[in-house]
Amino acid sequence: MPMTREEVQKHQQVALNYLNKAGIVLTESEKAQIEVADFGLGEFDQTGLALIVYHNDEKYCAKELILTPHQTCPEHKHPPIPHLNYEGKQETFRCRWGIVYLYVEGATATNPHAQPPANRRHTYHVWHEIVLKPGEQYTIPPQTWHWFQSGAEGAVVSEFSTRSVDEADLFTDPEIRRIPDIVE
Repeated sequence: MPMTREEVQKHQQVALNYLNKAGIVLTESEKAQIEVADFGLGEFDQTGLALIVYHNDEKYCAKELILTPHQTCPEHKHPPIPHLNYEGKQETFRCRWGIVYLYVEGATATNPHAQPPANRRHTYHVWHEIVLKPGEQYTIPPQTWHWFQSGAEGAVVSEFSTRSVDEADLFTDPEIRRIPDIVE
């Protein structure tokens, strides 16, 4: 289900409020470029995030990721793209505000803090938990399945990575479309 332009603008404003809480200032141009990703599921409050890309070229990328309370970025990985000489994205998440629960490949957490949306839980397979509080960071190697969810207050996360080719991401949920569909 596509989002309307009005819905996108509402979610952009919410994202700006979270960035303000984190003390992150955007230019007017950047404010207009906040992407609202609902992954084509039409359930943005459960599965989605807002993001602003500061820079993305063949060498590196810098972004802010904004999640509302208990919002989930679904399980995915960044595959290699041989014709671009791309080995997959390595990314470092640094929590700026709130708490983020990051799940990657590895030993399963006994009592994970986060729970994916109930109607999609069957599409989540990695449960090694990393808890990031403000000032803490974790680097995800290329081609690693991962997903993340904010805590009760929401979260703002800075991402520093190699080149980002989001449209090539692989998701464990076959219903997901990474690039948003927006109707005017």
